[in-house]
Amino acid sequence: MTWKKFSGEIIHSEIHEEVRKAIEREYGLGNKLKVCIGTDSQVKGAVTDYATVIVFLREKKGAFMFIHQERSTRKMSIKERMLTEVQKSIETAYSLCDLLDIYNVDLEVHADINTNPMFKSNQALHEAMGYILSMGFVFKAKPEAFASSACANKMVH
Repeated sequence: MTWKKFSGEIIHSEIHEEVRKAIEREYGLGNKLKVCIGTDSQVKGAVTDYATVIVFLREKKGAFMFIHQERSTRKMSIKERMLTEVQKSIETAYSLCDLLDIYNVDLEVHADINTNPMFKSNQALHEAMGYILSMGFVFKAKPEAFASSACANKMVH
């Protein structure tokens, strides 16, 4: 799985190691951190582009993120696509949660799912919420889900 920085620079070490170094660097600078993980997708013809982001929020000092992008040619319903986004976020969160616990960094999983029943993505809300909460993660949906709806969104559009 290839991760990169927002600048486009490819991260050559394992993402777990890169996250550990980032936390230690930020703590060394006296910054308090929260990590938000989210995924968004964009269908372009027969192709679906996905972007998963790990956003590091520095309390009152901005943020930075790591990005993983992938592409799929699998045809799926909007509900299935929304749940695939959630699955990608959970896989990333699960791989990092022990490390974040060691450093006492709060973690949120963000889903690009609208809480308004008028939107098609809302069909996936209850399943996504149940999935994320059953894994023990803090869940945020739109409009609070900026990691997926703003950060990851920017990477697939």
